[in-house]
Amino acid sequence: MKKFIIPLLLMISGAMFSQVAAGASPENNNRWTFGGGIGVGFGSNSYFNLSAAPRVGYRLTDDLEGGLLGSVSWQKSNSYSSTMFGVGPFLNYYIARTFYVSANYQHYFINYKDKFYDFKANADEDALYLGGGYMQRIGNNSYLQLGLMYNVLWKENSSIFSSGLVPNIGFVVGL
Repeated sequence: MKKFIIPLLLMISGAMFSQVAAGASPENNNRWTFGGGIGVGFGSNSYFNLSAAPRVGYRLTDDLEGGLLGSVSWQKSNSYSSTMFGVGPFLNYYIARTFYVSANYQHYFINYKDKFYDFKANADEDALYLGGGYMQRIGNNSYLQLGLMYNVLWKENSSIFSSGLVPNIGFVVGL
């Protein structure tokens, strides 16, 4: 199954970003940006995770962007299932279109069901991610972003997340 899904996702993302014009003018008067990322995970006990994080931003200056980020994640295994929605603002500062520093706040709404104990719960959690990363141009005004973020509000014994450290891979169009 992995041999089918991963190449399929790579082909879909490649097809989406192949529509960028190679000979277009580098001058971009539209200040809106769009992007996000998708994720798929597999593990033991029939664990499966599917997530998406769309974003829309506005370039406040040539190097500073602010906007709104959303996220949805669905997890399922033999023993539990959960759905998580998140939304919040973000701020990115770009350094020579090669590196970026980022801050984003997310408020999460979590629905959890434990199949073994027949237990259901709903919860909310806040996260403030600070970090940065590297950007690789993939088109005229499109970039692949590879980064690392840390949730400064993460608490080991009370968070639903297993760690405060979060690697991220995403795309942005319109810079």
